[in-house]
Amino acid sequence: MWNNIDTGAYEGMIAETITIKGYHDEPVRAYYSRPLGAGPHPGIVLIPHMPGWDEWQRETARRFTQHGYEVVCPDIYCRVGTGLPTEVAQAAREAGGIPDDCVMGDTKGSLDFLKTQATGNGKVGVIGMCSGGRHAFLAACTVDGFDAAVDCWGGGVVASPEQLTPARPVAPIDYAEKLSIPLLGIFGNEDHSPTPEDVNKTEEILKNLGKDYEFHRYDGAGHGFWYYDKPMYRQAQAMDSLEKVFDFFEKHLR
Repeated sequence: MWNNIDTGAYEGMIAETITIKGYHDEPVRAYYSRPLGAGPHPGIVLIPHMPGWDEWQRETARRFTQHGYEVVCPDIYCRVGTGLPTEVAQAAREAGGIPDDCVMGDTKGSLDFLKTQATGNGKVGVIGMCSGGRHAFLAACTVDGFDAAVDCWGGGVVASPEQLTPARPVAPIDYAEKLSIPLLGIFGNEDHSPTPEDVNKTEEILKNLGKDYEFHRYDGAGHGFWYYDKPMYRQAQAMDSLEKVFDFFEKHLR
């Protein structure tokens, strides 16, 4: 799908900060991008990664919109405060992290918002990178209403008892039996969170449960290999896996 555009076709989008109802119906800021062309359009909830509700996430939202999706990226860190994304994310980290229940509530609010848009086609996927990948896996298992999910290098899906915290009291893999939608996983074989062994464990459990999933693993890539602004970026692996995400959402949401 990349660069598969008609140079003679109309193209337009709008992207802005809005307020939606999140966890416990609390007001939550969100970045909302959508096409201006003819719909209806499928939707995507983009859960932010630990670097924060940052410029890279907003550009990623617009990239999906470039390909015809309405995207909501909620500011799951908004209860910590405002400021530079890295500063807010660090404050959240120092506070013990954002509780899973809160993130799932904001994710459900984003889903509900997209489902009520007259320009939507009624189908919504969820995707996240890093901690957002873990949250996307968790949402796929515990939030009703999604049609497909993508976990990009989500560390902590598999967790030992000593790795659990008050904010993260249950390992997402423990909810795997509830997974009822297709799941795509994107991983680097040089990652440390998740490790290849963690990915093996996740895949084994999903396979034993008979779940609809597909995992793609990349040699020469570690954590965050889509992040073109960091040394961890790997161009060939990033573009190949991005195409797989586009194909996956096209199949299940279009």
